[in-house]
Amino acid sequence: MEQTDPRTWRRDPASESAGFTDLATSPFRIDRDRIAASPFFARLGGVTQVVSAGGSGLLHNRLTHSLKVAQVARAIAERINSASDSAELAAKLGGCDPDVAEAASLAHDLGHPPFGHLGEQTLDRIARHRFGLADGFEGNAQSFRIITTTDVRGPSASGLDLTTAVRAAVLKYPWARLHVPDPHPTSMAVQPRGAAEPADAPGTGASKFSAYSTELDDFTQARAPFDGRIEPWQQTVEASVMDTADDIAYAIHDLQDFHRIGVLQHAPVAAEFTGWVDHAVELAVLDEATLTAERRLPGRSLERLRRRMHAKDGWIVDDDAFTSAVVRVRAELVDGLLATGFDGSIEAEQATAAFSAKWTARLVDGVQVVASPSTRTGHLTLRPAQWHEVQVLKFVHRRFVLLRPELALHQRGQASLVTTLVDALDAWLLDRDEFYRLPRRLHDLVELAQSEFSALARTSPELLIGATGEPVSGADAVRGLARGRAVVDFVASLTDKQAVTLLDGLSGRASQPWSDSFVL
Repeated sequence: MEQTDPRTWRRDPASESAGFTDLATSPFRIDRDRIAASPFFARLGGVTQVVSAGGSGLLHNRLTHSLKVAQVARAIAERINSASDSAELAAKLGGCDPDVAEAASLAHDLGHPPFGHLGEQTLDRIARHRFGLADGFEGNAQSFRIITTTDVRGPSASGLDLTTAVRAAVLKYPWARLHVPDPHPTSMAVQPRGAAEPADAPGTGASKFSAYSTELDDFTQARAPFDGRIEPWQQTVEASVMDTADDIAYAIHDLQDFHRIGVLQHAPVAAEFTGWVDHAVELAVLDEATLTAERRLPGRSLERLRRRMHAKDGWIVDDDAFTSAVVRVRAELVDGLLATGFDGSIEAEQATAAFSAKWTARLVDGVQVVASPSTRTGHLTLRPAQWHEVQVLKFVHRRFVLLRPELALHQRGQASLVTTLVDALDAWLLDRDEFYRLPRRLHDLVELAQSEFSALARTSPELLIGATGEPVSGADAVRGLARGRAVVDFVASLTDKQAVTLLDGLSGRASQPWSDSFVL
């Protein structure tokens, strides 16, 4: 690809000749290698996917999940390029390079904090309510901040200096929480997936987004080559590949995990599926109040799923396709994989591997590139049959794993840990007598955030707003925002174990002073 192609542009013109550790000649493979060599990528091995692995090889962590997403994304991209019609359409929309899709997949979870989505939600509440950051915290926006700002392994020592194509492909939700683009996706009649405001926080902007106000220059530059090709709020094709691969990996591999450790049991899942298949007609005419009151009875949860799909995704939902998906998942997951249990035998391992391979192939086979997609999906999407199957597979994970009270108990403790850790670090920052002994990385993050927010105050004061939506002005207010962003950046860069160890030290429970809690 010619260096004049804007998809290969980097912020630092010296990047291509800087040598570094890049051995590949393709600019996109260079990006992939930089991401894979980043310590932010390595730390994902110690970050929760759903529940803490605790050193077990049976549960995915964020690192193994990212590797599998990258594997699926490359297969999807290669499939698109193998067919002339889809390859031609993808090129018109901005391109679909397998290296770009793979690199974006490796990077997509870099910003996930300790304890997975639970940590993400907790840090968002703290960022908005304690520190007054209108942007709050969002894992996707944090990933973009890492690759453009807080990682220092690129030649310019500011981010990784990735190409515009890869940066754009990381933007799963290509908008900021507020304002950008204009009109903002929250104002659309049919909002893109993730753009709706949180139900418990109206007026605070999109619940999911991919760039903080401090990274809007990089966001704008990354999206520039796609102007006129895709809508301002639409994913690039390569971002859609990453997003779809993430859905596929999540739908299959997390189910495998909980089957292997005995959490996903055959009897309750079978009862739910049989209850819906045998009574679908009667369930379809139940009023909402009755359905809610009977929610614990078999079949009711699947019926609620069917109705939610009709409410949110009328562009694709189809009752016949939903029924076929339920029947297929019951046959292959419930009455197939789960019915035999997992006892660690060779046969059990083979059955699990065969289930994964078969479903991955089926779902990858269902991808298609479309010229005019619904606002609820990307230019790359799944065909109706496979789309419904993914929804049903994800339902099993949510209903029979994520909603378990044991997991809720575990996660409430983790939320408390994150909150207490943030409180302790903030108190340390405010202690003038101890400020000089701050962890060096935290000190550097404070200086970085201070320079960023000071620059916003000078050049784009309209973007410098607090959690209440009111403009922020004055040196003290800017310092407060910077302190909050630095603490959140620091905590988000820890592994699960580092977070626990650091809190032990700050609370006086540690038995010795030296640990890796400050080291990324």
